[in-house]
Amino acid sequence: MWRMTQITAVAATARPVGALLREWRQRRRLSQLDLACEAEISTKHLSFLETGRSVPSRDMVLHLAEQLDVPLRARNVLLNAAGYAPVFPERPLDHAALVAAREAIDLVLTGHEPHPALAVDRHWCMAAANRAVAPLIVGVDPALLRPPVNVLRLGLHPSGLAPRTINLGEWRAHLLDRLRQQIDVSGDKVLVDLLAELRGYGVPAGVAPHAANRDFANVAVPFRLATDTGVLSFFSTTTVFGTPVDITLSELALECFFPADRATAEAMRRFASEYA
Repeated sequence: MWRMTQITAVAATARPVGALLREWRQRRRLSQLDLACEAEISTKHLSFLETGRSVPSRDMVLHLAEQLDVPLRARNVLLNAAGYAPVFPERPLDHAALVAAREAIDLVLTGHEPHPALAVDRHWCMAAANRAVAPLIVGVDPALLRPPVNVLRLGLHPSGLAPRTINLGEWRAHLLDRLRQQIDVSGDKVLVDLLAELRGYGVPAGVAPHAANRDFANVAVPFRLATDTGVLSFFSTTTVFGTPVDITLSELALECFFPADRATAEAMRRFASEYA
């Protein structure tokens, strides 16, 4: 896995490190003076690095990447572009080195029952989910449930949860906005393509394309889903690993849904009694 990651990074690096650093600086909307001050180097030195008149040391590449909050995967690309070996490994979640992390994920997901929770990777593909997710996705097109399951596609596809999402306009706007923010941070081409696909689904006639009136105390965007037991309403939280040095962990997020009203809490407890 490590060798494949290294080859992929090298193949993706046809541009000099200076151009990549400049691109990340511009993506973060920083001037050369801004970044130089944060990195505690001279503006002249930074200019020389970006134009290729100077070659950064390995430590300087990592230092600037840290100041720019460059994702670990992209830091490996920067290192390769500068002629250095990548330092951040990418291991599958079932790798022996990640046993403790996987146990922590399972603990969070299981402990969150009877409410739904799932883990997603950088492209919003489901890596794990607890049992409370299953009752919510009954009736969706089986093709959307074939691994890897993309949860954004599942949520917004006309054959997925979209027809049953009561507040589809505002929920769709919320998800697309999160995806746009992720693209701004990462510059990930796969996410750019995913955003274009999701936008292409559009919204059914009569559904407001943007945010509607929010009934959850105006503090969060609720997810309101029609089910056989009535309308379920949730709000969500996102949890990420702190200070990870493995690419897989750095790109993993736990999405935990909480009941936004008493009726939803009671319904999820009933679901739990059925799959217990």
